[in-house]
Amino acid sequence: QVHLAESGGGLVEPGESLRLSCVASGNIRGVVDMGWYRQVEGNQRELVATMNLSGSKKLADSVKGRFAISRDNINKAAYLQMNNLNADDTAVYYCNARLVIEGDIRAREFWGQGTLVTVSS
Repeated sequence: QVHLAESGGGLVEPGESLRLSCVASGNIRGVVDMGWYRQVEGNQRELVATMNLSGSKKLADSVKGRFAISRDNINKAAYLQMNNLNADDTAVYYCNARLVIEGDIRAREFWGQGTLVTVSS
């Protein structure tokens, strides 16, 4: 079984920062992509930031210049540093990973349980 453990969400005021963490565990052969999506109730889940094994990054236009994604490939972890948060960033943030399970050759997609980020004064 594979588990993505997220942490770091919470309530902050506009302009403040948060750092989300995601650690993958289980019978994992290798992690291809790791990243973060977010979802506001009633809306579709949207990409925030992803990073592949070679270090190539993709960030949503709405977070460029404020958010940064990083990975620790040895520990199968991904981090999302979120700076200058505003009310529009309020959402449930989900860790996403494409990884290969032991005994398999195909990359499969997994999701974390989500962590709530609330930006409010």
